[in-house]
Amino acid sequence: MITITVLSENTARGPGILGEHGLAWWIDTGDHRVLFDTGQGLALRHNAARLGIDLARADAIVLSHGHYDHVGGLETAMAAAPGAALYLHPRAKEPKYSGVAPGVVRRISTDFMEREAFRQPGRRVVITREPAEVVPGVWMTGEVPRANDFEDTGGPFFLDKALTQPDPLLDDQSLHVSTPSGLLVIFGCAHAGVVNTLGHIARLAEGAPLRLIIGGLHLENASARRMEETVRALRSCRPAQMGFCHCTGLHAIRRLWREFPEECVQAHAGLRLEFAG
Repeated sequence: MITITVLSENTARGPGILGEHGLAWWIDTGDHRVLFDTGQGLALRHNAARLGIDLARADAIVLSHGHYDHVGGLETAMAAAPGAALYLHPRAKEPKYSGVAPGVVRRISTDFMEREAFRQPGRRVVITREPAEVVPGVWMTGEVPRANDFEDTGGPFFLDKALTQPDPLLDDQSLHVSTPSGLLVIFGCAHAGVVNTLGHIARLAEGAPLRLIIGGLHLENASARRMEETVRALRSCRPAQMGFCHCTGLHAIRRLWREFPEECVQAHAGLRLEFAG
């Protein structure tokens, strides 16, 4: 049995489960366990304990990209899981900012990442742009090629405080998990674009069918064309279940639920999905 549990998300359901702006996923294949992202770190340990998850059992920690709402809990996660290998893209440790004009700036990276404090004695750290099998059957996509002209990073993201160097967010990556009924695709924020990412995974997995798509899609500021192309891509692969959360945007979520009412599930902290392994 393969289980996917949402440890951190903007919304929460269940006794004592906390919500925060961020994402963290626990993937348990039965033989191995992966923590994908860490949220801000405010809810990670608490929610794991409430859900009966022992973070110390993690074999790997994977980071989708370097924004604080996905890596803010990394120090906490590494302390809780001293034996877990860490996987990240080399640009996940860059300074990162968001803003629409000089003087209106928000830092969205963390000291822990920028100082590379994750490099600890005895810790296996894998920094790569390439796809990698982090545990048997669980793959990170590596850097996702930007193959179309209608998807962008989804927001005003920069590498400098002066907001002069746009951040292409090449560190954005997702996970996919092999099951007998198809692939389980888990997004962090899909800054590389949903269509780009699904196309990349299709090539990596040699066209294996999709069973689940879940995560943040960063469609809050999507153009009409981008939304149409996203719906078209999802209709083409038509997984049995889809969950849209975190940075997807309320209007985009409403549109996607309208397009796929039978397939959509609410994705919130406390959610646990099970699949035959």
